[in-house]
Amino acid sequence: MLTDAAFIRRLETLYLLARKVLGGSLQADRKSTKKGAGITFADYAEYNLGDDYRSIDWRVFARFENLVIKLFEIDEDATIYILLDTSHSMESKFTYGRQLAAALGYIALHCLDQLCVYGLADKLDPILSKCRGRGNVMPFLRGLEQAETFGKDTSFSACAREFQARHQRRGVVIVISDFLFPSGFDEGLRFLNWNRHDVFCLQVQDDNDTKCDWKGDVELQCIESAQKQKVTITPREARLYEEAVADWNARLTQSCARYGIGLASTRPEIAFDQVIQDILRRGGLVA
Repeated sequence: MLTDAAFIRRLETLYLLARKVLGGSLQADRKSTKKGAGITFADYAEYNLGDDYRSIDWRVFARFENLVIKLFEIDEDATIYILLDTSHSMESKFTYGRQLAAALGYIALHCLDQLCVYGLADKLDPILSKCRGRGNVMPFLRGLEQAETFGKDTSFSACAREFQARHQRRGVVIVISDFLFPSGFDEGLRFLNWNRHDVFCLQVQDDNDTKCDWKGDVELQCIESAQKQKVTITPREARLYEEAVADWNARLTQSCARYGIGLASTRPEIAFDQVIQDILRRGGLVA
């Protein structure tokens, strides 16, 4: 259970690690490209009527008799968006996926970042509306605990477009999924990247996805669409299936590299906190 005291203690350990190795930030660099009032000097600009006179660099004026103002980088709070695959293909991995989402969301809320969580299937299903602060940890964990798989299919590209229509502000978009989308993943990743989000993919697959142990005449039923088909599976078909899944995963790796998207792949038998520790020690949610 995601609200058990023992589970929350594991989340707190991960947050302390994040604070230690990343200064409490899921991203290594959160400097805005915008200029304004801040701490770190960025540039000079010519003084215009109405500018804050307190920003005038009087030493430059004394040397060159030109009025200029100092510009500084703005440190912005991150907005963390978690898109958790809640399609039926995730049923055998759903508890594990929610544990990963819980860990990342817990760290974000304790870092005082904004957090927003959706279930991802044939549409987006809100799990947690945008919020901030430690006081939202228990509502967040309860929302994840109550989430269920749904939908008749999974359209990642349609969900990416629906997400962008709801959220114009750039942020960190974490997609937790097996990425076995019938219509593919490339278009959705490209769309999120084009809208200048920092995207991170956390792929979860198990033996049900990667191996085929069935032999002989069987009737297969799609877990999402419920369509049935009778097939004969020989060792050759089983081998071709496993090779196709390996090729699919390789193409996911290539797409993420092409768009500068971070990617980590894991399996349910690997403890969720070990996965998050590895991500944090590599520098956070970066490509």
